[in-house]
Amino acid sequence: MTSYKLPSIGSVSSLPTGARAAILDALFEPCVALHTLSVELLQTQKFESYDDLVAGIGVQLTELAESSSTSDEEWLEKISGAHPRLGANKVDSAQSQAEQAQLNTGGAEEADQLRQLNEEYERTFPGLRYVVFVNGRSRPVIMDDMRQRMARSDIKAEKAAAIRAMCEIAADRARKLT
Repeated sequence: MTSYKLPSIGSVSSLPTGARAAILDALFEPCVALHTLSVELLQTQKFESYDDLVAGIGVQLTELAESSSTSDEEWLEKISGAHPRLGANKVDSAQSQAEQAQLNTGGAEEADQLRQLNEEYERTFPGLRYVVFVNGRSRPVIMDDMRQRMARSDIKAEKAAAIRAMCEIAADRARKLT
């Protein structure tokens, strides 16, 4: 895990743009689209806690999901796509590596199933990446969740689930990085 520490919540609005972007990168995943969407919010709004900050980003993401604009849909896809595929061999962020560590402990057959499920998910929901708060759950439990979400075949519900997961991940990271 990285040695990055989040600054005090009271200082966030006065930080330079790059430092506010680094907060977003640490809580979510490095993503220019998220910077464009949310760096200004971190300057213009005061937050009482990092949970409040994450909730504020969640509102922005939900607005994108509920918009009928194609460009808003593309922004949300870029932001969810910044999260690595579950079980991927190459995971850039230290937080994601640590969070997914137990997913890489099963056998080759399970790893192949997870890779295939990721591909099927992305065919079922073009443009979206399967995002879930792993939170210590095993690979079979995660794969069952993925299958259930695909069987539901509801893009609106899936966008909401992805946003909820991104915010759960971010809130957990905030607790670990303060």
